[in-house]
Amino acid sequence: MAMFKFNIRYFIIALLLFITEVLIGVYMHDAFIRPYGGDVLIGILIYCFVKSFANIPVKHTILAVLVFCYLIETLQYFHFVNLVGLQNSRLACIVLGTSFSWGDMVCYTVGMSFVMVLERSKQVLTRF
Repeated sequence: MAMFKFNIRYFIIALLLFITEVLIGVYMHDAFIRPYGGDVLIGILIYCFVKSFANIPVKHTILAVLVFCYLIETLQYFHFVNLVGLQNSRLACIVLGTSFSWGDMVCYTVGMSFVMVLERSKQVLTRF
């Protein structure tokens, strides 16, 4: 089994999620969807992007994405953007974030749990 293999389905889902994230970032200014929905979706987006190019087992991919999301959030706790002098870069502030939140950690976990349920459902359905 090849480790690197392009998967168009995951790529299309990642692309649609990216567009959704951009739309949320530009047009949503509420107290629920933007702060929580966007964080749930970002982990799913990263997962789908990785699965678009890498044929890695589901559990390993979920764990790697979750650790990556936690790492980025932890860097926010230490004000990483400021530490590396990128506080004036709008792109760096958007991509890396600027403020730590335990709620974000929960959202990443919810997103990856949702992926696990969907992937397991897909496996069960393909057995029949």
